[in-house]
Amino acid sequence: MMPMVPERAKLHLVMTLWQLGYAGNHIILRSALDMGISKIVFPLYRNAIALFVLAPFAYFSEKNDRPPLTTSILIELFLLGFIGITCNHGSYLLGLDKTSPTFASATENIVPAVTFLIAALLRIEQVHLNRKDGRAKVLGTLASVAGASLITLYKGPAIYTPNSHLHQSRVLHSLGDDEGENWTLGCVYLIVHCLCWSSWIVLQAPLLKKYPARLSATSYSCFFSVLQFLAIAAYFEKDSQAWQVHSSAFFSICYTGLVASAMGFAVQTWVVDKAGPVFVSVYLPVQTLLVAVMATVVLGEEFYLGGVIGAVLIVAGLYLVVWGKSEESKFATQKAVIPSTPENKKRKCPSSPSLIQPLITSFSE
Repeated sequence: MMPMVPERAKLHLVMTLWQLGYAGNHIILRSALDMGISKIVFPLYRNAIALFVLAPFAYFSEKNDRPPLTTSILIELFLLGFIGITCNHGSYLLGLDKTSPTFASATENIVPAVTFLIAALLRIEQVHLNRKDGRAKVLGTLASVAGASLITLYKGPAIYTPNSHLHQSRVLHSLGDDEGENWTLGCVYLIVHCLCWSSWIVLQAPLLKKYPARLSATSYSCFFSVLQFLAIAAYFEKDSQAWQVHSSAFFSICYTGLVASAMGFAVQTWVVDKAGPVFVSVYLPVQTLLVAVMATVVLGEEFYLGGVIGAVLIVAGLYLVVWGKSEESKFATQKAVIPSTPENKKRKCPSSPSLIQPLITSFSE
């Protein structure tokens, strides 16, 4: 059991660092849209950069261990690229263009709940409501989502005011920017974005069991997505100006390509392989907490009571999920070491049916 401790700590550290990098993704993408960059060409360049970074690592690190590709695996990789990258990124940009970065970040807080539900329905995530570990995972997921939503939807009294005049001017400017936008359609796009993201996280688990080369699977999915975006952009984007990358948008493309895409794909695929899809999704509400803290420290914005309560709920929710996963692993280990004797077989009786029976074992061993 001791070797599992460093790996678990590594999982938490990697997910926290990625959420820190992803927290600025909403602002950077909104800035790129304000510059007038094409919503079709931008994700094409973004994922082309991610592919350029990931492919060499995948080729050299997994060339001796990479299993052969089959037609069914290629089809799954194509669909993963279409659902998890093309539809995911495309619908997000369309939704962000019609709403705001804050609202887009808040909408993504439904991803853990949707991921948990899909994983449970597909019998990828074990959910035993008759055991304390199962109840802890459910309550922890709900607490994380509630905490992140509270940070966005409830302010309460200000408990820290470094520069109230600066904060007030930014709020008024934000309200003015949202006038005249098709908010309802933007909400629909963002919901589609969350559904695609959740599906992509969950569907990786069975694929990685058949094709355990994580970086190669990610690179292939990214490659298919680049082809898909290229075909879509070639059909819809006839203006040659839209294909030009101006110096003002170069940083946005590089940041989203390297951090949000390349690092994001690699981190999420690795953690799904090691700890399951729910572990990945439950960390997503952390970005809302990080954005609130960064806005207070860096931008001098007010920090409200709702942010403190929401932060406590997020931390408590993460603790419950992690504790539940740990107890689940202990239960599985204890069950595995029980000797199979005639007396034990005689004692064995049908247990109360759990909500979900696992089809895929833990990837952490």
